[in-house]
Amino acid sequence: MTEQIVLQAKGITKRFPGVLANDSVDLTLHKGKILALLGENGAGKSTLMNMLYGLYHPDEGEIWIKGEKVALKNPRDAIGRGVGMVHQHFQLVPVMTVAENVMLGSEVVKNGRLDMRGAEKRVLELSQQYGLKVDPTAIVEDLPVGAQQRVEIIKALYRKADILILDEPTAVLTPQEATELFRIMRDLTERGVSIIFITHKLKEVLAIADNIAVLRGGRMVGTADPKTATQATLAELMVGRKVILQVEKEAPQPTDLVLNVQNLEVLDDRGHTAVKGVDLQVRAGEIVGIAGVQGNGQRELVEALTGLRPIEQGQISIAGQDSTHYTPRQVTEIGVAHIPEDREKHGLVMQYTIADNMVLNNYYQNPYASGPIMHQEAIDKHSSELVEAFDVRTPSIHTAARTLSGGNKQKVIVAREFSRPTKLLIAAQPTRGIDVGSIEFIHNQIVAQRDRGVAVLVVSAELDEVLGLADRVAVMFDGRIVKTLPIAEATRERVGLLMAGSDE
Repeated sequence: MTEQIVLQAKGITKRFPGVLANDSVDLTLHKGKILALLGENGAGKSTLMNMLYGLYHPDEGEIWIKGEKVALKNPRDAIGRGVGMVHQHFQLVPVMTVAENVMLGSEVVKNGRLDMRGAEKRVLELSQQYGLKVDPTAIVEDLPVGAQQRVEIIKALYRKADILILDEPTAVLTPQEATELFRIMRDLTERGVSIIFITHKLKEVLAIADNIAVLRGGRMVGTADPKTATQATLAELMVGRKVILQVEKEAPQPTDLVLNVQNLEVLDDRGHTAVKGVDLQVRAGEIVGIAGVQGNGQRELVEALTGLRPIEQGQISIAGQDSTHYTPRQVTEIGVAHIPEDREKHGLVMQYTIADNMVLNNYYQNPYASGPIMHQEAIDKHSSELVEAFDVRTPSIHTAARTLSGGNKQKVIVAREFSRPTKLLIAAQPTRGIDVGSIEFIHNQIVAQRDRGVAVLVVSAELDEVLGLADRVAVMFDGRIVKTLPIAEATRERVGLLMAGSDE
């Protein structure tokens, strides 16, 4: 029996100034199926999805929904035709209840007042019908990340969506929450919902997808059957070459204690204690990975270590120096390299050129400056060497950083931080939102730093990344390091339970 087609893109082309984002792309989604969409950063996935959701308009080609050719002027048009999108960064108001968030933009008025009781009843019905466990009266900011994601899905179903676009839906979930999401996705498809699933995690694609489509350089380069495909074949299709997916490294040779953190307490932006009495040690020649669901104090810990956030209590020692209240410049000058979690906020000055970004933390030093005089020739020479060594893909070192893809922005930061004498490397979410080719490159560079005798602290919400890189794993939950395990004892299941707050 022929499967019913519910959504089609035919010959979709989209141009931006100087960029061909999508080039004659064809895509087909069948009723009750999960289509995984893969591609490197800059491959055109987001542009294509934004057109299917009415945020962009194609320059050429056609979009068909349920057998009808459509012209989507805006997301409201897409929602009206049953298309819902769950963004990677949730579109929720933290201080509102679940029902209020779900109703927002689709308010129902009864007797001159918002029908909150009706909304709560409908949310409860949907949560029971689709196995989406959530309390309609709960305040969103009090919910764990997995529950917030369920709210986003309910929000789409509330608007009668039967075609769901899920953009990197497991990026901030524990392994257990991701497993629960896959169960929900299967339940949805059994009830006739069709899903486009965008992810960088190849293991997940093979576990959940019915069909796989791969974009590269704006073109559809192939499809794959998850029954016969492997992570290696998918990575090669995405990147256009063979990719080594496992981090290759020798056993560590740890020596002197470089980072010593004792009884550290740090407040978050709201004045609440985010880091609660943390003790942490990292030695030269080892990688310590911090695993944990985002929002359990990791960001505040890294910002405290790098001088970006004040410390309430405790002590930080780096290479024998008390750096507890050091400024970011002082931290840099004692030999700390920092890959920040937010590359655009803390890693780059977006309007500056690549050349100027390459010397952001030592522009005032020889040979790049003499007193107030900058030596542009030395800066340009240094930057050209780093662009070549770290495979930063750009037409010129004088290009503004904002024009680069996510992966190339990350490479600029890695190149800058790894190109000077370093005792301690702090890498926060070092491969967030970048493709498998760039991930492979950055992982190799981190291991190379360890093998040179640098002490490395990796903080990542990606459990596979922590388990692949780390020699020891520290699990963070609710602002505390609840357990530190040698890598031989850090199984995915054990670490996942610790991440969720289990005492084992």
